[in-house]
Amino acid sequence: MFRTAIAIAALFAATASGAAAERYKANEIEGEIVGRRIFLEAPLGGEFPLNYRRSGGVDGDGEALGLGRFVKPKDTGTWWIQSDLLCQRFRTWYAGRPMCFELYRVDEGRLKWIRDDGKTGIARIGPEL
Repeated sequence: MFRTAIAIAALFAATASGAAAERYKANEIEGEIVGRRIFLEAPLGGEFPLNYRRSGGVDGDGEALGLGRFVKPKDTGTWWIQSDLLCQRFRTWYAGRPMCFELYRVDEGRLKWIRDDGKTGIARIGPEL
């Protein structure tokens, strides 16, 4: 009974919040993400900026979040669009492994990302570079 009540409450919340988030298409990624700074929400607060440059480069800097204690705080790499996915590969982060993301519009200035390994998060779309 309790599980049924939880499932009904979750269904009601999803229905009340409106339509499902709209997934970005390749041309929308190119037009709304590329050439901008994207701020990933950090789990313990703060934001982690990634710069998607029109040249095909991506760079990030986690020094403000104190990442230098755990990993190299800055890195650079490349991005590309593949079948409506935003993909990227950094030189050292994630051992240089390529990753691709589904992107969904949350509202005018935010998006939800789902990485190809199942991890998810929210990001704020920042200013043009």
